[in-house]
Amino acid sequence: MTKIPNGYEVIQLFESFSPKAYAVEGDKIGLQIGSLNKKVKNVMITLDVVESVIDEAIVQNVDLIIAHHPPIFRPIKTLSTETTYGKMLEKCIKHNIAIYAAHTNLDVAIGGVNDLLAEALQLTNLEVLVPTYEDQLKKLVVFVPDTHEKVVRDALGSAGAGHIGAYSHCSFSAKGEGSFLPLDQSNPFIGEKGKLEYVDEHRIETIFPQSIQKKVIQAMLKSHPYEEVAYDIYPVEQKGEVLGLGRIGKLNKELTLQEFAEHVKTSLHVECVKMVGKPDAKIKKVAVLGGDGNKYIQQAKFKGADVYVTGDLYFHVAHDAMMMDLNVIDPGHHVEKVMINGVSKKLGELCLNEKFDVKVFGSQVDTNPFKFV
Repeated sequence: MTKIPNGYEVIQLFESFSPKAYAVEGDKIGLQIGSLNKKVKNVMITLDVVESVIDEAIVQNVDLIIAHHPPIFRPIKTLSTETTYGKMLEKCIKHNIAIYAAHTNLDVAIGGVNDLLAEALQLTNLEVLVPTYEDQLKKLVVFVPDTHEKVVRDALGSAGAGHIGAYSHCSFSAKGEGSFLPLDQSNPFIGEKGKLEYVDEHRIETIFPQSIQKKVIQAMLKSHPYEEVAYDIYPVEQKGEVLGLGRIGKLNKELTLQEFAEHVKTSLHVECVKMVGKPDAKIKKVAVLGGDGNKYIQQAKFKGADVYVTGDLYFHVAHDAMMMDLNVIDPGHHVEKVMINGVSKKLGELCLNEKFDVKVFGSQVDTNPFKFV
């Protein structure tokens, strides 16, 4: 049986893979226009929010737009509906369209913008280019009756707990005896009110990254038979997964810089690119960072990249790259459009798993302001 979710439920699913905690400090993310306290049947994913995108949303009866670039990035001093910007916001409010922005958190997220770009460029052996966030590990201990030990362990593993390196569903359990006395207001799964009960139980232990704590706890509570679940959460000393901006990886075969530039054009569907470096330079190790990556050329060089793929390259930064012998390909900021299909697919699958009666689709409007002549 399906249900029509509200906006909070849809965003909760989105933040399960792109949490706000991943965003760099001061980034303008989250709900920017409208309300999530409503039923949502149509969700549109877009790179940018411009008036033509809002017009598209109105035609498609969209309830919620999830955008990569925040429409409100700088403080608004006045809001005149005589301006194009003001008209756009007015349309959102009149048609009850909520807009949620996921900027650097979606850049950092596993499967987010930079992973999608690296995948499009067919890079392998990926690593984070610029570390910005460490997902702290925690340990969950929960006490479960023998009859439901496997059910709870499976639910925890499916929620993402117990992931260690190349292994998932890692946990440990030990047998013991639990005791409890159901009080008058209780509704016990096992035992009787007013009678001390002794039960064969398992102590299950597993670890999880802090970013998915809510999801893990919900899975545990949903699968556990007890009315009141006894569990503990501990911080652990082991380092969690390091996340961050950009990716660095390797091509399957060595190319010249000229050949690689053509590869970028084809893979990212752009008409042309800007190139810094000698056309016959050998390219094997590639750093990529979606959007404006000017201030990270040092990291690309330090990590041993043969070429750095990023947008909005400044003239003097190009000179800096030349002097440090770092090749650069600039395909433009708009290549971040890969997030439209990527997020549509990911969020659509999550909604389907939750049996949400909601349509998730990508905007078809070309928001690239540049034309090449």
